Amino acid sequence: MTNKDLANIIFPDITKTIDDYKEMYPERNLPEGAKVTRFAPSPTGYMHLGGFYGAIIDYVLAKNSNGLFYLRIEDTDTKREVKEAVDLIVESLNHYGIVPDESEYNGVIKGNYGPYYQSERKEIYHAFIKYLIEIGRAYPCFCTKEELDELRKHQEERKFRTGYYGRYAKCRVLPIEKQIEKIQNGEEYVIRFKSEGNFDLKFKTDDLVKGTLELSQNDEDFVIMKSNDKLPTYHFAHVVDDYLMHTTHVVRGEEWLSSLPKHLELFRAFGFKAPKYIHTPLLIKKDGNSIRKISKRKDPEASMAYYKDKGYPTEALVEALMTIINSNYEEWHTQNPDKKFDEFVYSPKKMSSSGAFFDLDKLDNISRNIISKMTKDEVYKNLYKWAEEYNKDFAEIISKDVDYTKSILNIEREQKKPRKDYACYSEIESQIWYMFPELYKNHEKNFEWGKINSSEDIKEIITEYFNNFFDKNDDKETWFNKVKELSEKLGYTTDMKAYKENPDNFKGSVADVSTVIRVAVTTKSMTPDLYEILRILPQDELELRVKEIM
Repeated sequence: MTNKDLANIIFPDITKTIDDYKEMYPERNLPEGAKVTRFAPSPTGYMHLGGFYGAIIDYVLAKNSNGLFYLRIEDTDTKREVKEAVDLIVESLNHYGIVPDESEYNGVIKGNYGPYYQSERKEIYHAFIKYLIEIGRAYPCFCTKEELDELRKHQEERKFRTGYYGRYAKCRVLPIEKQIEKIQNGEEYVIRFKSEGNFDLKFKTDDLVKGTLELSQNDEDFVIMKSNDKLPTYHFAHVVDDYLMHTTHVVRGEEWLSSLPKHLELFRAFGFKAPKYIHTPLLIKKDGNSIRKISKRKDPEASMAYYKDKGYPTEALVEALMTIINSNYEEWHTQNPDKKFDEFVYSPKKMSSSGAFFDLDKLDNISRNIISKMTKDEVYKNLYKWAEEYNKDFAEIISKDVDYTKSILNIEREQKKPRKDYACYSEIESQIWYMFPELYKNHEKNFEWGKINSSEDIKEIITEYFNNFFDKNDDKETWFNKVKELSEKLGYTTDMKAYKENPDNFKGSVADVSTVIRVAVTTKSMTPDLYEILRILPQDELELRVKEIM
């Protein structure tokens, strides 16, 4: 009996060969130097920030080179699969404009190199595994879970390296006749790759981020096909798919570096040229006085849903990640403010080879800057779209009088240095609620009076101002001159220089008087331009609020 007999018994229905699949998946017709990249997530949960970070690199690499970016769903881990995960993945990519050139979703197939779900490529994997069995580089393993557990225990007790390798790989030396007999007896088995490596020997390989690496050869006979569903493991499937789909660059987290010797040995066993690997540093964050990896379990910001729920502009998160991806991105973006992020030429060499620090405070600063540069129409459109999904009551309020809402959002916007109040759309209601009578009426009020907190002084200022000085038709200069006139009349100085030098010599200043007016109509001591607030708020609402203070 030969290896070919064994292969035919394991895969009797597989008639296509590797050469057949090479013809079915010919070289892509792309320009010279074009890069083919893929985002290949497992549908085992929500869309992770780390995955999106890698997807951006994939996308930029492809766009920089007039190449191609495709989406492949690696759904061979059926036990951990989450039903709605693919929807979340596709929605996240589309939300941020990272649209694959090839994919398969809801029955719509884009591209000729599919199927784009690994679970639909089983027959392809079986043909490639059959070939490895035929050439003596793969074999069935009949070891039970209990036997493997005992093996690991034995190795750990003797402080040996754990794994199925060398003299511990007992099924690799089973005669072919014995293997066939066990299969025909119905014994369960997996298929293992037969390694030819020596762990004590090193080899050199290049990673586009890490540089030249010296790694131990793989000597483990790792599983390439599972017993229950006959699907391949990640180690095997990605090698076959990246070869047939002509992937030129594989972007993945540095946690996969330890598996690289396995993958390179698989490519060599088939005689295939391996793609170039980009192992990205882990996303890390500051947690108190320590730095740690961003955790799915601990950190809400690990989920891509977090940024959509909060209402961050899509370009803010992309820009925050791009500044991590390449250290020179910020300088480029400053010099090219009107260009899209995918026009930036990404260089793996300019990526940190250690941890990638992701800072929510920096994201907030980037986002505030982006929102501050929007027109009032853009802010309203984005705010309403967000509120329609996440805060329907607020959506209803801001849409009752769209022009009124836009006038609020436009305060201190159309100027050389616009205000940067909002980091995300979910923050806006908490900062402008006092401008909407229905919100003001039901809001818990905490009047932040500041230095002037005597009820008599407050009533005096409010009464005098609204009875004798306030006029909605005043321009800003006239308005401010009247506030100064009111201040002097009531004994508050308008000489701010003298007041700062000797504050105890004065009853207070014009700034204190302005604060009383501000707090009377908003409850807040810090707000955007008071003149604009007084001009925009309806007269009857102003009168009602003044009456409440009195």
